[in-house]
Amino acid sequence: MTIRRITLSLASIVLAFSSPLLLAQQAPVIAKKVTRMSMPMQAESLGTTMANESVNITSKVSERVSRFLFEEGQLVKAGQVLVELDTDEARANLAVASADFSESRSNFKRAEELDRTKSISQSELKQLQSAMEADQARVQAATARLADLTIRAPFDGYVGLRRISAGSLVSPGTIITTLDDLDTIKLDFYLPEVLMAKLKPGLEINATSIAYPDTAFAGKVISIDTRVDPVTRSIAIRARIPNAEGLLRPGMLMSVVLIQEEFDALVIPEQSLISEQSRQYVFVIIQGRAEKRQVKTGRRRPGELEIVDGLVEGEMIVVEGTQRLQVGSEVEVLKELAADETQP
Repeated sequence: MTIRRITLSLASIVLAFSSPLLLAQQAPVIAKKVTRMSMPMQAESLGTTMANESVNITSKVSERVSRFLFEEGQLVKAGQVLVELDTDEARANLAVASADFSESRSNFKRAEELDRTKSISQSELKQLQSAMEADQARVQAATARLADLTIRAPFDGYVGLRRISAGSLVSPGTIITTLDDLDTIKLDFYLPEVLMAKLKPGLEINATSIAYPDTAFAGKVISIDTRVDPVTRSIAIRARIPNAEGLLRPGMLMSVVLIQEEFDALVIPEQSLISEQSRQYVFVIIQGRAEKRQVKTGRRRPGELEIVDGLVEGEMIVVEGTQRLQVGSEVEVLKELAADETQP
């Protein structure tokens, strides 16, 4: 008796769920047609900024600093004097060398007059000429030494922090300050070698920094390294970014998006994708019912995905409401998104 009662109960449940009223119930969804649109091919990376031109200001000789002729952070012009070293000894040496040269030149001039009357031998004339030329070389060396004691800016740029004080003894290699050309900024970053065939100068980039989260800096690729890193299998790219406002500084970390080219692609809203393990699916609406279709995705951009395989242009897919669907479910399209809509 008990077994019969259980069997009748199960039959009642089956009949209830197979009721035409329940089977006719439709799942409400928001849908959109698969569209073909222009989508840029992009690659992302991290990069480090550098000045367009950068140099450490040092001395060629060992001497004490006499005075500084710049302010920290000052914009200077090419050839402008930045630092003067102690010149007393160099000026004295130049004076001695100039006096010796003047005397030897006078002696040579008198010897030339005597040579016209054959009153001096050719060997003596050559010796006097050699002495004059040696003294002239000493004058040139002393002049060069004096010039080395005046340190000038090699190009237009901004002077950095001063590393030493007046009166300090500097030697070759001692960094006095830095000089950076910041009108434009170079940005170095790396991309996988699989993209190498599509890389070329002139490609556009957009870069952002945590220092300016709401600002995108546009630039262009200016050069590509001739070698691939054998460890990381990546290639170095250098771009140039205008920096007229002076916001960017050398050494900053930036997120880089390289825009390679634009092409037509099948695009769907990102929220329509269903991921199961390593596979991706979407629900396609065919004659009012949901069909689960495996797809292969390509590039992404905010809110949208490229479909490489699995869909054709014009097919209607479910954007919102996928959690209520099963294969074969009847659907009711509450709203069909326009081609430029990504959010319901």
